[in-house]
Amino acid sequence: MGLHSGAPVHLRILPAPAASGIVFRRTDLDDFAVEAVSRNVARVSYATSLMKKGVLISTTEHLLSAFMGVGIDNAIVELDNLELPILDGSALPFVEFIHRAGIRRQRRPRTYLRMRREVELREGDKFIAVYPADTYSVSYTINFPHPLIGKETFRVDLSNGTYLSEIAPARTFGFLHEADAMRQQGLIRGASLENCIVMTRTAVENPPLRFADEFVRHKVLDLIGDLALLGKQILGNVVADRAGHAMHTALVSRILRDRSLWEETTVEDQPHAAVPVLHPAANHASAR
Repeated sequence: MGLHSGAPVHLRILPAPAASGIVFRRTDLDDFAVEAVSRNVARVSYATSLMKKGVLISTTEHLLSAFMGVGIDNAIVELDNLELPILDGSALPFVEFIHRAGIRRQRRPRTYLRMRREVELREGDKFIAVYPADTYSVSYTINFPHPLIGKETFRVDLSNGTYLSEIAPARTFGFLHEADAMRQQGLIRGASLENCIVMTRTAVENPPLRFADEFVRHKVLDLIGDLALLGKQILGNVVADRAGHAMHTALVSRILRDRSLWEETTVEDQPHAAVPVLHPAANHASAR
């Protein structure tokens, strides 16, 4: 089921030739193809959606994040409705399904986008930047006026396989007092206690948390998925402070507009870690 549309959907991931990138196909619309690239970005308020010639692919960030986390460069994603399934609200089910199917190393070397110069974007108290580095790392800060969240910062280096254990299980979250207003906007029609962390004004409605700081980890998950719209894995240090989907995709657009900011390169790939074997709800710290 789609998180915002509440619509049922079937999804299938298929292998694709080298240099194909990630391509979505709407099987209910004659296999119409929408590439997961910056030029197709549509709405980015509460989710990152793609649109091409009026055909919508909604809430792409969790699957794209999973692809980046396990090292998938090329895939065809078939779905028969406008929104990807929310599953449990994290990227972990996608990661597990991919590992069950198996990953094939292709002969063509992976091409990375290596940052040569820094890029910084500010919007009020929101900030996002990327700095040159030899690996891909993310540092994210959030600040919510809630007694169980407040200010949280999390940093992860994505070159050593930690995505699978530290980021993939982190679920999306929302606030119960905002639910009615969001539904009136046509959002969260598929939300439930099974697919997101629901916060009352003082507590977690459906504990336990998978991490004590699951909220900021999910923002890192979203950012990784949004930056996948660069079309290549990035080599750089990304720093974000209360950024959100709109600023994530604005950074992507800014990078791609200026060819002098980056260069394409190939590096020796490091093996990705095995998928976590424990159920995530029992694998990490409980709620604070």
